[in-house]
Amino acid sequence: MRVVAFCGSGRKQGNTSLLLKAVLEPLTAAGVDTELVELAGNEIRGCMSCYVCFMEKNGTCVLKKDIVNECIGKMAEADAIILGSPAYFGDVTSEMKALIDRSGMVSQANGNMFRRKIGASVVAVRRAGAAHSLNTMNQFFLLSQMIVVGSNAWNVGFGPEKGEVVEDEEAMTTMRQLGENILWLMKKVQP
Repeated sequence: MRVVAFCGSGRKQGNTSLLLKAVLEPLTAAGVDTELVELAGNEIRGCMSCYVCFMEKNGTCVLKKDIVNECIGKMAEADAIILGSPAYFGDVTSEMKALIDRSGMVSQANGNMFRRKIGASVVAVRRAGAAHSLNTMNQFFLLSQMIVVGSNAWNVGFGPEKGEVVEDEEAMTTMRQLGENILWLMKKVQP
């Protein structure tokens, strides 16, 4: 079993990364192969709507100068995909949105290659924008025909400054519960 998490924060090792690591803890402890990919530091271009992926049907995006094709490959190999983003102006970061748009198009162009995989979203916020950000990422999962996993509360953590999200005890409990729920579902859907 393999789980890959993508951190859409523009800041490495920030609050979003800490939340994702908490989700991965119970999975790693259970022996699941986990990976956290930080998008920070990478310039990621949005989808051009060129439809080359529909013509070539090779599981990749025509844009080759960033990490999106590497991310698509990791998604294709994973049993579960976790997306995490801070809320920037009430929604996901531009890097996360570009990853969603381009990987979503490639998936649809290649027979819905993420279909029936497990998906979960996580948001770090200073104040507001969590619901809209969760919805953006969950729409990607739903349109990709994935199975969306929840937790005992919204998958959101509050932390105004870098590292402060770990002080949100409810969020950290919610993240670990999310990891446990992903693990439970992976065991149920594995052939």
